[in-house]
Amino acid sequence: MNRIPSVNLQDFISGDANRKQKFIDEIGKAYEDIGFVALKGHFLDDELVDNLYKEVKNFFDLPVETKRSYEIEGIGGQRGYVSFGKESAKGKKEGDLKEFWHFGQYVEDDPERAKEYPENVEVKELPEFNKIGKETYQMLEKTAKYVLRALALFLDLEETYFDNYIHNGNSILRPIHYPPILEEPENAVRAAAHGDINLITLLMGAQGRGLQVQNHKGEWIDAIAEPDELMINVGDMLSRHTNNKLKSTIHRVVNPPRELWGTSRYSIPFFMHPISEMKLNVLEGCIDENNPKKFDDITAGEFLNERLIELGLKK
Repeated sequence: MNRIPSVNLQDFISGDANRKQKFIDEIGKAYEDIGFVALKGHFLDDELVDNLYKEVKNFFDLPVETKRSYEIEGIGGQRGYVSFGKESAKGKKEGDLKEFWHFGQYVEDDPERAKEYPENVEVKELPEFNKIGKETYQMLEKTAKYVLRALALFLDLEETYFDNYIHNGNSILRPIHYPPILEEPENAVRAAAHGDINLITLLMGAQGRGLQVQNHKGEWIDAIAEPDELMINVGDMLSRHTNNKLKSTIHRVVNPPRELWGTSRYSIPFFMHPISEMKLNVLEGCIDENNPKKFDDITAGEFLNERLIELGLKK
């Protein structure tokens, strides 16, 4: 496969059984083949997207010392600001050429669950930043819920199988700034080759060249979305849960050609995580004599903790 398939969420929620099944078949096959789709028909409108990018740029344009005042020690970078070069891909010592922010879950109906997560960090210099971030978070979470419902049906599970696991889940919205490159990077790229930790990732900002996906032949292909599309990929948690039936694909963000080094790139992934106690044990329906169980039993919380240590975000 040398391109990313495109699907439309409106087919799934149309009320038309044939269109719904078409969406299930298309997204299921794409995730079996390459682990990525471009998705139209999501719940973000153009005004919200424009406002978000404006606020994100406003934040990253703040002085470095102001941004660093929002870097919270002791929480593994789960909320607030993470400074340039701090995160690296699994197995890579060079830090990625990026800085980013984390919005986390907004728990409003479960006081015990709320205690499990760090609080979101308010940026006092930008009164709209947190408001727009929360609205975007909730629209992406809603989009992800319907994608997971389609995947549940593809896997012969109840349509709402994932609903209770993702309600108040440990999901993260991450606006990323890849600053202009000022000198020849030594072995560093904007985001080194990696797989995502979570169930699925919904990416805003894949409209230009930069994001590349590795197909099963080991070839790197450009993943470029249309202006109205999100790029959505399978994460390691979902791959593990389905015994690698749905593929978590290695991807990277490469440095631009030298003539574009002076430009910034912004992208905004939403990492859909379940609640920590969700068991990621391999689904029985994904095991047979040709596909024996590939992974040990583990919870989502245990798996996340392991990976945050590997990424250098947690000690």
